Amino acid sequence: MAGSLVSVRGVRPELLTSSKSSDGEFLSYKTLQPGEPAGVGEGCCALAVMAKAPRPGKVKTRLSPPLTPEQASALNICFIRDTTENIDQVTEGSNCAGIVVYTPIGEEAAFDGLLPRGFQLLRQRGDGFGERLLYACEDLFACGFGAVCLIDSDSPTMPQAALSQAVAWLARTGDRVVLGGSDDGGYYLIGVKRMHPRLFERVDWSTERVLAQTLERAREISLETALLPTWYDVDDAATLERLRRELSPAAGEAAPNSAASNGAGYDAKHTRRYLESLQAQQIADARRPAFTASNSW
Repeated sequence: MAGSLVSVRGVRPELLTSSKSSDGEFLSYKTLQPGEPAGVGEGCCALAVMAKAPRPGKVKTRLSPPLTPEQASALNICFIRDTTENIDQVTEGSNCAGIVVYTPIGEEAAFDGLLPRGFQLLRQRGDGFGERLLYACEDLFACGFGAVCLIDSDSPTMPQAALSQAVAWLARTGDRVVLGGSDDGGYYLIGVKRMHPRLFERVDWSTERVLAQTLERAREISLETALLPTWYDVDDAATLERLRRELSPAAGEAAPNSAASNGAGYDAKHTRRYLESLQAQQIADARRPAFTASNSW
């Protein structure tokens, strides 16, 4: 495929810029304890990213190949930076705050310098994915938030308008669940105003049935549902190529057939720059003469 991304050597760390304090030190972030006040105003909505510490071989493993584990980890860092910066821009005009709900415990330092100023951390707990989502909601409500949106870290170009709409819907009177569906059958965002454990029960996680089953659980408890625009996760080579085409289409190459083609997607600048650096390295590698006996000493 013309312009497609394949594995190349090396990672250019200068492209993975980090947040620093005024004295040049990497920013670190407060880790909330369940029940500890988060210092937010009444009714504040938590925009909480569910994230793993970005370590090679531990994140985005389905992207290796075409990427190396180190490249996949570097790309994951870009995803986290773009997603949290997107959220940070939403918080500037809304009653909401940015949180990263992370795993594993003890890896707090992996996020140093990656997040905007003012973000806070919260440890994930629970055994399965459904439990982790449920307990994240429980812990954030216990920290004083009036509403909670849990957001995946695999959709760096999710529309900023979708995040703003989720906050607005949750600020309205009446109870509801807000869902942003992914086109693989899952969801990139779930937002609630109170605890609804049923939403996380009897769901076949990591399958194409997740969104449909969550909607069914909402109907079972007569909970109003609000749906955001469908988007996509980046978790394999095909969706990585889709992301590359969305952010940096080659000359004459059509943008993906999605809302992103209408300019609705977030300009994930860290991800875009990193993918462009990988492509530049790929081109340089292709042009490098092969070593043969005739050009050796």
